[in-house]
Amino acid sequence: MNNKKETQIIAVASGKGGVGKSTVSSNLAIALSKSGSRVGLLDADIYGPSIPRIFGVSGQSVTSNDGKSFEPIESNGIQLMSIGFVQTNNDAMIWRGPMLSQAINQLLFQTNWNDLEYLIIDLPPGTGDAQLTISQKANLTGTILVTTPQNISLIDVEKSLVAFRKLDIEVLGLIENMSYFTDDSGKDHYIFGEGNIDDFSEKHGIDLISNLPILPDLAKYSDDGRLFDQFENLPILSKKYEEIISYLKSRIDSLDRPDSLDTIPVVTE
Repeated sequence: MNNKKETQIIAVASGKGGVGKSTVSSNLAIALSKSGSRVGLLDADIYGPSIPRIFGVSGQSVTSNDGKSFEPIESNGIQLMSIGFVQTNNDAMIWRGPMLSQAINQLLFQTNWNDLEYLIIDLPPGTGDAQLTISQKANLTGTILVTTPQNISLIDVEKSLVAFRKLDIEVLGLIENMSYFTDDSGKDHYIFGEGNIDDFSEKHGIDLISNLPILPDLAKYSDDGRLFDQFENLPILSKKYEEIISYLKSRIDSLDRPDSLDTIPVVTE
């Protein structure tokens, strides 16, 4: 990657599936791009890639100019890479750990990311080989954890938190997704529970970056591959992500990062 600036590499993780992690990753990339940053988004969920659909580029295939590296697919200025661009059919991916790690290595290091300021990595759920590979090799700036309000979700995200700290990966903060629903009268309803996240944050010394509302229209924008449109049509969401980006940039500025971690190498062998 031809890059003279330090690329901030941020993994978005959760302990379990179904908490909206991929949508948060996508919206984070969009918000950063709208703020004027050059952004890439890596879909590291090998078994269930959803980024191509979310960005409306399903069915597109990656190209290679040299037979060794991939050219990312762009959508609204965001550089995207996913196993979904390599294997475009719907066949199930049945890979053991070493094959999974190799695939992630290829997507990360053999993609010709162009002059990125931020690379967002959408991790699969859990704490397995994919998370370990990314954590050990990607020179992460840090990770953001995504959860829903229920204790069952927090139990699982706690495992991710502990795993990242054991690996000396900075946990930048926590996002509570599907936190509440606002009815037509303006009243908020915490249908999945309330207060659990505050206790969790205090117990583990982790910042609660934001609590995102349930927005039925958001699911439609994602399913239709029109996620960019939501920022114009859902002002509450746009404001939430502006606040998330402001927090994130301030948090990163406060980190003591080694000067040597300034590029993502492109592997050509």
